[in-house]
Amino acid sequence: MNKKFDNILDNKWWQEVAVVAFSFTIYTLKNDWMLFSSFTSILMGVFFYLVLYMHAQFNRFFLLPILFKTQRPVTYIILTLFGVFVFSVVLYEITMLDMFSNCHLYQNSHQRSYAYQLASVLGTLVCILSPIIVFKFYRIHRKKTNETLLFNEMQLNSLKGQLNPHFLFNTFNTLYGISLEFPERTPDLIMKVSQLMRYQLESNNKKCVSLEEELEFINSYVQLEKERVGYRCEITYDFKIDNENAYKVSPMLLIAFIENAFKHGTCAIEKCFVRIIITVENGLLHLHVVNSIPTKKTDVVSTKIGLKNTIERLNLIYGKNYKLDIQDDKNTYIVDFKVQLKKFVE
Repeated sequence: MNKKFDNILDNKWWQEVAVVAFSFTIYTLKNDWMLFSSFTSILMGVFFYLVLYMHAQFNRFFLLPILFKTQRPVTYIILTLFGVFVFSVVLYEITMLDMFSNCHLYQNSHQRSYAYQLASVLGTLVCILSPIIVFKFYRIHRKKTNETLLFNEMQLNSLKGQLNPHFLFNTFNTLYGISLEFPERTPDLIMKVSQLMRYQLESNNKKCVSLEEELEFINSYVQLEKERVGYRCEITYDFKIDNENAYKVSPMLLIAFIENAFKHGTCAIEKCFVRIIITVENGLLHLHVVNSIPTKKTDVVSTKIGLKNTIERLNLIYGKNYKLDIQDDKNTYIVDFKVQLKKFVE
């Protein structure tokens, strides 16, 4: 229903019909058409309305461009007032013709004056031009909004296209490290990696997934990392959600922060830690990730694509409606992220 209504609003012809219907209704109410006793009187009334409508269209196509295109408001006002005066005189002279003497329209004493015709022309002009201008700006705003949405969607798809290979690269690095130290566990781990890849591919074309799906994905990734470095790294993953199935989130949005913690927090033989805490209360998602910074760390291949793209995605999806605080000191690296999630059914 809303889509059909939007289509009507976007259609110029339907907009024109709405403007005519609105202005004609106001015109008939103003002139008490209920008093008309003959078909001829109604035709005369339609004729007078068409004169007023022609004046409004003249202003619309010849004078309004002076205001909107050449930006000369004073010239537009002067020409508009002159046009209103000319058409009011013309309308008054028409009502004085003998052929309209039997028409009830404009025959009352208060209607037989230049002032009344001037008010009629000016009032009808406002009734016709006002909705036309409103519709015009609505179309312009709708066009800009659609262009912005299309551009944002193209940017998001581009960021996803960069992020997905980045995640694949890091995951296979993890699998490679495990296979060197624990080759007997490689088949099971390959299956886990396969599940991660399946989720990645299936969610790639979705704007949103359920929070439960995203958490299962994160949990699988954390378990994979525990297989790799759990023997020498303290890994804590805890989550508390008030209602998992009620919320939706953009897929692969949180994983970059978690990946980064494991990549840089476990790149040394010395004891290290990674702590991940996710809470959702009343729709407010809070991700808190803390990882140790080794004093003697090995070289880590880092393209910095993951965090950069994630922040750009956050800006495109949520604008300024999120909080991201990253603290980097000598011993720990802390990510604190908060965002209000949307519900599936609101």
